[in-house]
Amino acid sequence: MRATLKLGTVAGVAIGAHWSALGTMALLFAVVTSGFAHAYPDEPTAARVAAGALAAVLFMASLFAHEVAHSVVAKRQGLEVEGITLWLLGGVSRIRGEASRPRADFAIAIVGPAASLASAAVFAALAWALAVTGVGPLWVAVASYLAVVNVLLAAFNLVPAAPLDGGRVLRAVLWAIRGDRASAAVWAARMGRGFGMVLLLLGGLEFLFGFGFGLWWLLLGMFILVMAGAEERQAQTGAALAGVRVGEVMTRDPETVSGDLSVEAFLGEYAVSRRHSAFPLVDGQGRVEGLITFNRLIAVPHARRAATTLRDAACPPREIPFADPDEPVTGLIPRLAESHDHRALVFSADRLVGIVTTSDVNRAIALHLHRA
Repeated sequence: MRATLKLGTVAGVAIGAHWSALGTMALLFAVVTSGFAHAYPDEPTAARVAAGALAAVLFMASLFAHEVAHSVVAKRQGLEVEGITLWLLGGVSRIRGEASRPRADFAIAIVGPAASLASAAVFAALAWALAVTGVGPLWVAVASYLAVVNVLLAAFNLVPAAPLDGGRVLRAVLWAIRGDRASAAVWAARMGRGFGMVLLLLGGLEFLFGFGFGLWWLLLGMFILVMAGAEERQAQTGAALAGVRVGEVMTRDPETVSGDLSVEAFLGEYAVSRRHSAFPLVDGQGRVEGLITFNRLIAVPHARRAATTLRDAACPPREIPFADPDEPVTGLIPRLAESHDHRALVFSADRLVGIVTTSDVNRAIALHLHRA
């Protein structure tokens, strides 16, 4: 989930929000404002609207605190954090790599619910202070609401089912007991699939009989079910590729071309005699300028191919995943999945030595399963 609105950095981590987060804020605003209208009918409408807006904003801030806690601990454990994004169903910390020990995995997982409980304590103390100082009951209710909601958020996230934090905790515990991270991840993901099905069932019943937030539970259940299935497949892939390095699956010494060639010239004179579907572009000093694929070539309109260079049509270097030949393949897979062309260039001491595609990774998995 990529941010559509960048909000800055916290502790060196880029934070942002996806446009769908507006849906969460709108729902919270509507629910809280409606509740205040029934509970405090004598309060001015403007005050109730302001209280609802404040509650929605502060709850989103609580979600950010939850995700920032994950990211900070992950960075302290030596993992790279690409950023934090809020979206329709909560927050996502994009952490690259995996914890090297069960204890580190546990610490990264548990700190999120701990941050939510800390937020709850802060809001509870604020509610007490506001009540003691005689501030109006509407504002005491805002602080109290945020305290309760953060407790519920922590409790929900501690359900032992991936991709929830409780699923990560379960994975860390099983990993510590069994010594097998892949097996632990599979069991946590299966718990997640079961929990997702329960939420779908409850959401369906609520939606059909017209009470509660049936649609919300349906969305959440579907999200958990899909993500848990993805985590189970990822865990099985990790087990299949355990110990396999990028250098073992890459195509060595890929054929390169000059970015100055036109698309028309390349398609007419070069492409027909080459068996590859992707070519790194290099300049006269051997520096990579981009990556051109047949999909990008044929996307150029016929009328513009003579005037369009390969450099103009190529994927720019900043969008190409780079890898090291000694890097585990499992660490490269997420970057391949996120890239537009699903290819990565492999460098050794700043020298281009190979190219990896998703087909290369799938072939390595198939070979492992055949030998197993």
